[in-house]
Amino acid sequence: MAQLKVQQTKSKIGTKANQRETLRSLGLKRIGDVVIKEDRPEIRGMVHTVRHLVTVEVVGGE
Repeated sequence: MAQLKVQQTKSKIGTKANQRETLRSLGLKRIGDVVIKEDRPEIRGMVHTVRHLVTVEVVGGE
């Protein structure tokens, strides 16, 4: 199964509470943090919520 490499590129200061919570749920604490997550609809939805704060890259998979 494919995986998503998610990197936080912008600060969460000044964002809405739900966006800050979404970053935390993804495991991103500070600018430059990188996490690898399974490519599932739930993760895609979270990434969509904070798409202006992160960069996403598909790694591995078929």
